[in-house]
Amino acid sequence: MIVLGLTGSIGMGKSTTATMFREAGVPVHDADEAVHRLYAGEAVAQVEAEFPGVTVAGRIDRDRLASRVLGDADALKRLERIVHPLVRADADRFLNECREKGEPLAVLDIPLLFETGGRERVDQVVVVTAPAETQRARVLSRPGMTAEKFEAILARQVPDLEKRRLADFVIDTGAGMEAAQAEVARIVALLKAQGTGAG
Repeated sequence: MIVLGLTGSIGMGKSTTATMFREAGVPVHDADEAVHRLYAGEAVAQVEAEFPGVTVAGRIDRDRLASRVLGDADALKRLERIVHPLVRADADRFLNECREKGEPLAVLDIPLLFETGGRERVDQVVVVTAPAETQRARVLSRPGMTAEKFEAILARQVPDLEKRRLADFVIDTGAGMEAAQAEVARIVALLKAQGTGAG
């Protein structure tokens, strides 16, 4: 089975691209979605112990937590030390299930793939990109987003140019969704052929 890492900076269209892979019949593990589940279950006690007062009705309140860690590198590291191993374990369970089902290809959707050492966990990498002005317009149209928040998030991410340089495949959502969908279909066909060939 080929494990494909899907990544891209904020506002590049990665979530939309992940949906395209799902629609093409490829199982996708979404790291963000795993965090949402963990914040309602497995991670609650550890995160609350580290950041008292961020739990509301038995689950982590993401806004409260964000206000504690955004702009505080040390707090963010402490949070990542709790969350990253749990997300990785969740992804490993997903991959084992895919292998048991005989899937030729599976996608790990990891927003911070290069930043968190995720490259060694995947066989190939797709980077989703878009022109900088498209990215900025998309992100700043999100509720509660400010230029300052956007800059803080970008500062934590490997630059888009570097990601594209490290990628095996690049999907440009700025060229329109039809073009992106065609590229997803091409990648899936290519890797499924490889995955089947590799057994």
